[in-house]
Amino acid sequence: MGMVSTTNKIIVEVPHRISGFFEIVDKENGIPIKNPEKIGSRGAGFNVSGVGKTAISCKKLEREEESRCSIYINEEKLDYKAETSYFIYEYIRKLIDSPINVKIEHFFDLPVGCGYGASGSGALGTIFGLNKLLNLNLTNLESGRIAHIAEVVNKTGLGTVCGQLGGGLCILKEPGYPCNYKRLKSPEDLLVICGSFGAIKTKSILTDEKLSSNIKKAGKLALNKLLLKPNYKNFIKASYEFVENTQIMEILNLDKTKELLNNLNKLDVIGVSMNQLGRSVYTFCRKEEEKDAYEIYNTYEPDIKTFTLTINDQKTINFIERGKEII
Repeated sequence: MGMVSTTNKIIVEVPHRISGFFEIVDKENGIPIKNPEKIGSRGAGFNVSGVGKTAISCKKLEREEESRCSIYINEEKLDYKAETSYFIYEYIRKLIDSPINVKIEHFFDLPVGCGYGASGSGALGTIFGLNKLLNLNLTNLESGRIAHIAEVVNKTGLGTVCGQLGGGLCILKEPGYPCNYKRLKSPEDLLVICGSFGAIKTKSILTDEKLSSNIKKAGKLALNKLLLKPNYKNFIKASYEFVENTQIMEILNLDKTKELLNNLNKLDVIGVSMNQLGRSVYTFCRKEEEKDAYEIYNTYEPDIKTFTLTINDQKTINFIERGKEII
């Protein structure tokens, strides 16, 4: 038997986030922005009680060995196909002098690709975890910057990372990094009930010309509206109008999502809208309205997955250290 080598392991928890509306900012005076730090979105969204956990174990290798990295999402081995996390691993590799063997495992409470900010959660978990494990001494600001760049370059998100770092219900007033946000106070007894039919590739939206142009116009409108009366009630109203104005459900043929949204809208709840971006619908309601909302969501079984969440106002990045393990 060869030498047993110990490896360090860490687990980082980062909340999922639902984006209500956004304005893509990738051009300045009609000219594409080159610097990924300056690309992003204006908009608003909120962190939820569901989290993404990123477990990282790392082992230093002998000088002559090659660095290796394996990446799993919910136990499926993806490696370089998990583009955002892999990008961060490559970025980090340039900062260290010895080769490493890294294993990154993402576990998400909420479905991936359905508008719950899984890629942003995983990106932040990866960079904050690697920073701590490898003693890179990056500041939180620098770590956030790397996560934002990874999302933008791989077209998996635009402002999610900033919202996740901001916590609670956040308005992103300016695009890009460092983040510029205003945090709204969220009410104590608010429930967020979500239902998901499945994924939408963020990439496909960011590259669809008509939709992209609709989003820019509708996003600007929604933001101005929310800034006039910055509260959670106005947030979900502005988000719903954004969905109507972009015609996103029509352009992407999201008939079921649209029907569910319309049915929920007939209830006496605070508001309903569609997650950006996913075949998912979320409802803001009070405890006493939960049963009525569920009655509607449940009519879509078995095609739908439902979750009851709350707005997460807590610290956004939690470390769970697991000391030395043997691999």
